[in-house]
Amino acid sequence: MPAFRYRAMDRGGRRKQGVLDADSPRAARALLRERGLFTTSIERADRRTGAWQRVLPGGALVLLTRQLSTLLSAGLPLEKVLSAVIEQSEHAASRLVLERLRLEIVQGKTFAAALDTVPGVFPPLYRALVDAGEHSGRLGAVMARLADYLERRDRARQKVFQALAYPAVVMGVAAMVVTALMVYVVPQVVSVFVQTKQTLPWLTRALMALSHALREWGLFGALVMLTAGAGGGWLLRRPVWRRRWELCLLSLPVAGRLMLALNTARLASTLSILVASGVPLLSALSTVRPLLSLRVLQAALSRAADGVREGQSLARALSEARLFPPVLTHLIGSGEASGMLAPMLERAAEQQQQEVERRLGTMTTLMEPVMILLMGGVVMVIVLAIMLPIIDMNQMVH
Repeated sequence: MPAFRYRAMDRGGRRKQGVLDADSPRAARALLRERGLFTTSIERADRRTGAWQRVLPGGALVLLTRQLSTLLSAGLPLEKVLSAVIEQSEHAASRLVLERLRLEIVQGKTFAAALDTVPGVFPPLYRALVDAGEHSGRLGAVMARLADYLERRDRARQKVFQALAYPAVVMGVAAMVVTALMVYVVPQVVSVFVQTKQTLPWLTRALMALSHALREWGLFGALVMLTAGAGGGWLLRRPVWRRRWELCLLSLPVAGRLMLALNTARLASTLSILVASGVPLLSALSTVRPLLSLRVLQAALSRAADGVREGQSLARALSEARLFPPVLTHLIGSGEASGMLAPMLERAAEQQQQEVERRLGTMTTLMEPVMILLMGGVVMVIVLAIMLPIIDMNQMVH
């Protein structure tokens, strides 16, 4: 039976939209009239096959997963669950994705197979967990666990963004203000001293030279910096240079440990939910690997997976990489020895997330006084360069 996408209004003038099954558009309109709805438009749900190819924002994906988990846990069939969520959804892209999924399920596909028909919308972790939930018969519980994971991941991402947004904005505004001073204000002020033909202090002459260079060569310098950035990006696409760069980043005292803690928390939390949902360990490792942001860690995890395939324990395979924190390998080793790998992975994820928050707090605490001192020093140099000739003129008058 084909599916139809409809838009309608109820007797109170409220707009309704959703998807229903009917033999024809006429039968669909009759069903809507029986529900007390006045149809404004109706079309086959499979017409706009390419419209679903929109990336769902993180908040919409979390809300969608939570709604699905709640309704599935209540015992509703998957097709009815998707119909209910379509009617409740206020996000256009979410509705189109759900309509496509419902159409595939009505045609006999599993939920995991339906997710594969909308590539780029759901991450590999999402599809792997849905497949595991369907095979184990605990799809509702797995979706609830997945919704919790997505919510924790979004909260962690927001914390990182909030911690880094303020320093970035302050530095950007300060750079624009200093550039405006050097390009427009300083030349007009210093030109008064040049007309007196007095010998200017070296600091003033240096400031005048820098201001002249910015006015004459600023655009060329920006072009050179953009070209250097493009060249650096080209080099980083080569595995050898990318590895060297990432190893240098990981060796940094604050930022490097923060990046390692972020990736380790992502690794542990994702492995925890996969293992707890019944996904085999090797499949879980292959699913987690693309989620790591550093390729050097991806390569280390691939080597660890090869070790596990050859019979090593996961803790030993990760420790041989010499990149992952010892606390992670120790907790994994304890979990493997006690048969409680998933809880230990979750504990490791919580520990690494606390480490991320602690590192972020340290970094932001250090950056604020450093930025204040740096900008205060720059402004002091500009003021001194302008004031020194005035002081010299006063001494000459007296």
